[in-house]
Amino acid sequence: MATVRSIRASRVKPVSLHTHAMDNLRLIRETMERAGSFTAVPGWGGVAVGASALCAALAASRQPTLERWLLVWLIEAALALVLAVLAIKAKAAAARGPLFSAPARRFILSFAPPLFVGILLTAVLYRAGLPAVIPGAWLLLYGTGVVTGGAFSVRVVPVMGLCFMLLGAVALFCPFAWSAAFLAAGFGGLHIVFGIVIARRYGG
Repeated sequence: MATVRSIRASRVKPVSLHTHAMDNLRLIRETMERAGSFTAVPGWGGVAVGASALCAALAASRQPTLERWLLVWLIEAALALVLAVLAIKAKAAAARGPLFSAPARRFILSFAPPLFVGILLTAVLYRAGLPAVIPGAWLLLYGTGVVTGGAFSVRVVPVMGLCFMLLGAVALFCPFAWSAAFLAAGFGGLHIVFGIVIARRYGG
């Protein structure tokens, strides 16, 4: 005699429509994040960094010793870092996006190593008595970081990095007396020009 099974008992419990929709949205969001670009590069923040660099170039050019010259630029580097972080945070908040998205983390991991090398190289060049090489090394390595990090950002960012690298390559073969002009043109002028471009094209 055949066994009669209850249709109700054999029916699989359906997945909640809400749960299924949330899983799909999570997958879409993660896919877009992996493929996305770091768009929180601050345009107006770059302008602020450039303005502070122009002031630093002027102040450094008036210092009587190499040690005090270096001190001015170390203070400027710390100030620029603070300005950049605040500007990135503000732009990310205005766009209602995550501050440390996957593209942002890739940008930082690509941008940071050349800067670390620049710190070490500055100490080596100072101890070796080669101050004339320091400005070019700074510009070249900073530009390298911008190019590598810019691969995960908007297209204009790596272009800015290439301009820094070109300026740094020229500065390597010029006397230390020209350092103020090169550093002002790079950290001041390029930041201001490209900062305005980024601000107008990519929302601040």
